[in-house]
Amino acid sequence: MIRSKETAFFSFFLVLALLATFSQARPILSLPQPIKSLPINTTTENANACPYTITVRTSCSSTRYTRDRISLAFGDAYGYQVYVPRLDDPHSRTFESCSTDKFQINGPCTYQICYLYLYRSGYDGWKPESVTVSGYYTSPITFYYNTFIPNGIWYGFNYCTRGSASA
Repeated sequence: MIRSKETAFFSFFLVLALLATFSQARPILSLPQPIKSLPINTTTENANACPYTITVRTSCSSTRYTRDRISLAFGDAYGYQVYVPRLDDPHSRTFESCSTDKFQINGPCTYQICYLYLYRSGYDGWKPESVTVSGYYTSPITFYYNTFIPNGIWYGFNYCTRGSASA
């Protein structure tokens, strides 16, 4: 009788340990990466068919304000891409340190968004904390930067598991 309780107790904890080991989520990519070339999809088919909300949080350790040009591109694993050539507007105090800016844009419809890249051009510098994209047909997804964006290159994340426009 004692032996079966010990065996059951041991088996229970062994199963728990195995479940804990195999169920832990591992991050695919923890830091933003540069990409040598990001093919921009400029086709106009269904160009404004779907609405998106982009929320950009600028870090408190960013420059006080930036006059840099900020572009953004995001998409899915099937090659559908949304490209925004200019998010910045120095006259409206966009991307000041410790601020959150929301943008309503329209673009081609995508499946679940799995990559996002930012492009900065200028001399001031800029440090986004995070960028969240939500759309009508996609679940919201947040990309955590918390680092200064290098000048003159696409910089971001690609979590796609199939071939994408950014691969």
